[in-house]
Amino acid sequence: MVWSALSGSTALPAEHYFLTCAVEELGESKLVAMHTTIFYSLSFLALGVLAALPGLPDKIYGVNLGSWLVLEPWMLPAEWIAMGGQQCDDCSQCIASEFAFAEAYPDTVDTIFDGHWESWFNQPDVDQLVDAGINTVRIPLGYWIVEPLVNRTSEFYPKGGILQLKRGLKQLKASGIAAILDHHALPGVASPGQMFAGRCTNDVEFYTPYNYHRALIWTAVMTVLSHIDPDFGTVAGIEAMNEPIMDANQTPGLGGFQTNFVQVVRAVELALGIPVQGIPPFSGFSSAVNVASSLSSVAKLSSIFNSEVQQVLRDAAPILVQVSTQLRLDITLATLSSLLSKRRSLVTSFMDINWQHNTPANPADAAIGPQGYDNHLYYSLHGVADANEDAYLTSVCNLERIQADAALGNTPLWFGEWALSTQFSASDTFLRKWADAQKFSYGKGAGWIFWNFKIEKSDLAGDTARQWSYMEGLRLGYLTQDPSKFNDPHVCDPYLNVTSV
Repeated sequence: MVWSALSGSTALPAEHYFLTCAVEELGESKLVAMHTTIFYSLSFLALGVLAALPGLPDKIYGVNLGSWLVLEPWMLPAEWIAMGGQQCDDCSQCIASEFAFAEAYPDTVDTIFDGHWESWFNQPDVDQLVDAGINTVRIPLGYWIVEPLVNRTSEFYPKGGILQLKRGLKQLKASGIAAILDHHALPGVASPGQMFAGRCTNDVEFYTPYNYHRALIWTAVMTVLSHIDPDFGTVAGIEAMNEPIMDANQTPGLGGFQTNFVQVVRAVELALGIPVQGIPPFSGFSSAVNVASSLSSVAKLSSIFNSEVQQVLRDAAPILVQVSTQLRLDITLATLSSLLSKRRSLVTSFMDINWQHNTPANPADAAIGPQGYDNHLYYSLHGVADANEDAYLTSVCNLERIQADAALGNTPLWFGEWALSTQFSASDTFLRKWADAQKFSYGKGAGWIFWNFKIEKSDLAGDTARQWSYMEGLRLGYLTQDPSKFNDPHVCDPYLNVTSV
């Protein structure tokens, strides 16, 4: 599926074509060997086409802006307590999420969070990223940043985050840093018992038609803003969702959501007059008065977009008007024509197919135009290897996730979350090796994005920053000032080909 995923076409994958030609002349064992050879050749060929992703660097050296617009109290416990939050072993039983905080403090939540947003990520942080050679950020966002999507009678979140996003993106744009907007916390909650879901609960309701629909409206609005707001000019892509439940049996309808996500992004781009690979230009763009009316017109293209996508566009139009008023944006197409003529398709992205088990839908099947794939790997959390230095280094140095994903069309692949965290007490010497080894393997694909750009340093936070903060890892010498370099470029030599993962 490598070729079809990169081209955005619906043609048979290249390796299938070659295998079909060979099947009559080769026995089964030779055919399997040939399939393996072809898929590896195509995989590595595809890995060299990274420049095909508009707006993203040829090699991503990035950090996540975690706990900025989706706050996770474990990353800044002292600030959270000072704000009025709480700590508890079970985050669903106290004020340990944005939802719980907003429910507890409805009259002051907006002001308190505005102070957090201003202080947690600002111009000095951007300057540090530039000095560290960072070229990309992944920005975790909650669905509530598009405020009209929130049911205020049953859902509780702070308001005003989208103004802070605009401010931060403007600062990133001025510094030349690309951004991926990551739909991290989805309507209805997509992951149980997690602070990053926005609400810590085991009542997971995202995987329903109602909440898929709301997530798609969010996608339409964020796609429009990425193209029409000059401050969003550094946005290169939108990630459909963060870390779905790993068991595909528990995520019904996710494949349809993936298909609709891509179609919504491309339909919005058609409505804005932005060329979309493989789809004829939308003739109604030139006659539409504003973006909202053009969205409604594109919704009538039943020959291209299914009924759900059409309804999403119709429902997104009035919400866009509200959001543009909040941001003081002119959505008249005549005033936007010069800006839109320079815009290119956004990169759509998903967690890779191998994130899930039990026969998940393949996001590569949804691709139209440029698309990338995200994998997250925390050795301290996922039990990937035995809890010792040699096992960690042997595992990561022989990592085959990039090749395995490429065989299923999930390429280019980047590692959108990783850290220096371990299941054992790690020395400074090991953490330098551990940083190098992970960069060595993750850099074989499209690149990497570290979690997180910073972690609070306080008595309550303890030693967390040492393994989870990029800036602290840089200060301690685990990470190199030039992210493309290594403390020891031969760190993996003793471990290569020892075993495979």
